[in-house]
Parts: sequence; structure tokens; C-alpha cells
Amino acid sequence: MAGGAFVAQSGGRSYEGGVTTFVIMTCLVAAMGGLIFGYDIGISGGVTSMDSFLKKFFPSVYHKEKEDHHESMYCKFDSHLLQLFTSSLYLAALVASFFSSTVTRLFGRKSSMLSGGLVFLVGAILNGAATNVAMLIIGRLLLGVGVGFANQSVPIYLSEMAPAKLRGGLNIGFQMAITIGILAANLINYGTSKIKEGYGWRISLALAAVPAIMMVVGSFFLPDTPNSILERGHPEKAKKMLEKVRGTDNVEAEFQDLVDASEAAKKVEHPWRNILQPRYRPQLVICTLIPFFQQVTGINVIMFYAPVLFKTLGFGDDASLMSAVITGIVNVVSTLVSVYSADRLGRRILFLEGGIQMIICQIVIGVMIALNFGTNGVGEMASGTANFVLFLICAYVAAFAWSWGPLGWLVPSEICPLEIRSAGQAINVSVNMFFTFLIGQFFLTMLCHMKFGLFLFFAAFVVIMTIFIYFFLPETKNIPIEEINRVWKAHWFWGKYIPDDAVIGDEAVHTA
Repeated sequence: MAGGAFVAQSGGRSYEGGVTTFVIMTCLVAAMGGLIFGYDIGISGGVTSMDSFLKKFFPSVYHKEKEDHHESMYCKFDSHLLQLFTSSLYLAALVASFFSSTVTRLFGRKSSMLSGGLVFLVGAILNGAATNVAMLIIGRLLLGVGVGFANQSVPIYLSEMAPAKLRGGLNIGFQMAITIGILAANLINYGTSKIKEGYGWRISLALAAVPAIMMVVGSFFLPDTPNSILERGHPEKAKKMLEKVRGTDNVEAEFQDLVDASEAAKKVEHPWRNILQPRYRPQLVICTLIPFFQQVTGINVIMFYAPVLFKTLGFGDDASLMSAVITGIVNVVSTLVSVYSADRLGRRILFLEGGIQMIICQIVIGVMIALNFGTNGVGEMASGTANFVLFLICAYVAAFAWSWGPLGWLVPSEICPLEIRSAGQAINVSVNMFFTFLIGQFFLTMLCHMKFGLFLFFAAFVVIMTIFIYFFLPETKNIPIEEINRVWKAHWFWGKYIPDDAVIGDEAVHTA
């Protein structure tokens, strides 16, 4: 760990109980909330590259793409209204995340998931039936409300249900579901684009109802977490649930830590004001910067607009959609790497390696596009060169998928004590959604103006965030979630913000 102190890995208290089938199943069902987010991310780019969709809703973009041969390659899809179709969802998710924070705290994680799934379902139906741009945008806004609720409640639910030694792998189930959703969307877009009658985009948008129904049905069968039951004043019920989750009656030590944390949380009347206190400075900074950095990696440029981007680079209609499918497959497989290694290798090493790999790929992609299209955006990319760029994009997606993708959700959800957990997660989701909205709304315009320099712009941010991780993020693998303050107390920089009474347990924190 950079710059000084650390908690020995054995410093985390070891609780009784094994990994039960019950906890695996509940976490798998909860992670399905990631499917709705992933499907949304993947579906919009493919739909906006379909001619029948553009002709109906965005005729000016269709004209620029098909008929204006003097238009710069970088600017063919530059339309604020087209970008609003993609980005409006994330603006709604940003607003919804603040309401869902209250719902998650007062009514439980399960209620929040159910609410999100129902609103999302209505949005999917509206989108599939859309006859004008207003219906499209309203549908997307409702989808965004569903995403805001799911992204607020699911990572917290997973972190609270999972035993400490498996928290990383189970929590990354959420990111795994996101990547599966993206891949499913890419495959569906590839299939529906073949429908000659030109209504394929309706099927693509309406099928968002499938993951929504899965989430609604799943949330009926989910139990609430022991933390949440305790937080709402039912200690006996919470203890029984903990026994069921851990598969043993001997849960006294863990339950006592939950009670201590819950008692401390009850003294806090205003979690939003509380998180601004100096003692929560590391959580506030990490819950703000991690989601910001996750978005300025530039990943959503690829995920939202992959087919549009590949079309821009000279791939044909079919080839651009197939290239998006290939990056989707890479995304899923690489996320499995993170599921396997987050609790074995730790969070820091994945962050650092992924960052370095992304920097290299982005710089080389920028250079390749500059050599082939220059600044005027006129030119062609030979098939060999285009395939090499596709390989670099896949290597970039792989690096993100085993580092900033899953860990960007895992780390903020596991570092906050109970009294500020819902506020911390709301900040994480809202910052993430705000910058997702900005990138969704302005990427095609930025591409038009910054050209190949856009990839170098994002690479510069990845350099900054990799340095930040090296110095300011301590390792959190295998540390029980209620003991996480030990890690901050032992850190060379954050330790000065953490008072001695914030550390649960008797073991001394070792500082170097």
C-alpha cells in the first residue's frame, strides 16, 4: 500500500458460518437488477444506428449519414436530440437515486428493487409503442427511474448479504449482470436489424420489459438483509435472518457488530449532513471520485455508441453491430476474471493493472484514427487496420471489465458504515449517473470537435485516476463490512480523519 500504514489481512475479524446455497441464490436474484441497467446501456447504441429508427425519429441525422458525402466522418451523428434519447435515462436515474436512498433506508433494500422494476416495466412498454420523440424520451425517463432505484439498492443488498471473504465476488455479480445485459442487447440489435419491415427497433426497445419482469418477480422472493431488518427495529427477526444467511446458529459475534453499528447509526438523524463530517471524509471522497473516474475512462463511449462508433470508423451496418457483439462478449468474459480475482488478488492490483492497460489502448487507438482520418475526418480505414482498432477496443473493454467496471460499484458499497451507507451509495449512484448523462449527451458533439483527440482526452483522465488509486485507496478485501473503519484508521493519509472510537473491536490497528 502506498505511502505508509496498512491493516494486516488477518486484521479482519473472522465470523462463524459458511457460504450457504441460500445466500448464493439471494445474491444471484438481486444481481438481476444489473440486467436492466446493462440492457439499457447496450440497446440505445444499436437502435440509433438502425436506418428505420433514424428515418422515423431523427430524419436530419439519417440524411447526414446517407446523403451528405461532404460531412466529416467525425460529425455524421452529431445531434443533440439523438444524444438526448440516450442520455435522458441517466438524468432521471440521477434524480431517482436521491428518492431511492430514503426508500432503501426506511422500507428496506427489497422494496426499493421492487419499485424500480415496476417503473422500468412501464418505461419499456412506452418505448416499444413509441410513435414520436416525446414518447421515446418519456419512456427513457421512466427507465431511468428504474435504473436509479436498482443501482441504489442492489450493490448495498449484495454487500450486506455476502460473507466478508466472498463479498467481492458476489457483489461483482451486479456488474456481471450489467455486462450480460449489454451483450444480450447487442445480440438482439443484430437480430432485429435484419427485419426487413423496419420495426426491429420496436422489438429491441420493448424487450427491456423482460429483465424488468425478472427483477419484479425476483424481488417478491428475496428476503431483506439482516442489516436492513435491524435498521428498521426488528432485532430478533434480524438475528434469525443472519442465522439463515450464514447457515449456523453461532452468529453472536457478527450480530453484535451489526447491533453496535445499528445503534451508532440510530444516533445519526441526518445521514446527508453526517457524511460531510471530517470522520467520514474518506468515504465522501471515494464515493464521489470513484464513480466520476469510472465514467471519464470513456467506457460509455464504447458501450452506448459502439455501433455508431464502428460505423464512423468505416465498418458497414452489419459489421458495426457485429463488432458491438464482439466487445460485449469480451466484456462478459473479462468480468468473470474480476469475480474470480477480486477476493484473491484484492481490489488495488486490479485497479492499477486495468488502468495501465486502458491508457496504452486509448493512446494507440487515438494515433491509429489520426493516421487514417486526420483532422478533416475524410479517408478510409483498411480492413486490417480496422480489425487492429477493434482488437485494441476489445483490450480496452477487457481492462475496464476486470477493474473499474465492477470495482467502481463494489468499493463504494463496502466502505461506508451503516449510518451513512444509504447516503454514500446515493452519492455514488448520482455522481455516476450525472457524468454518464454528460457523456451520453455530449460524446458525439465532442467527437465532432475533438476528433481523434477525444481518445487522448480520456487517456489523460485514466492516468490521473490510476495515480489516485495508488496513493489513496487502501485494500478492502476480506475485511468485514462493519470493521471497515480499521482500514481507514491505518491509512497514511486518511488515518488522521478517523477518531479512535470509530474502530469496532479490540484488536490493535497496526501502523507501519
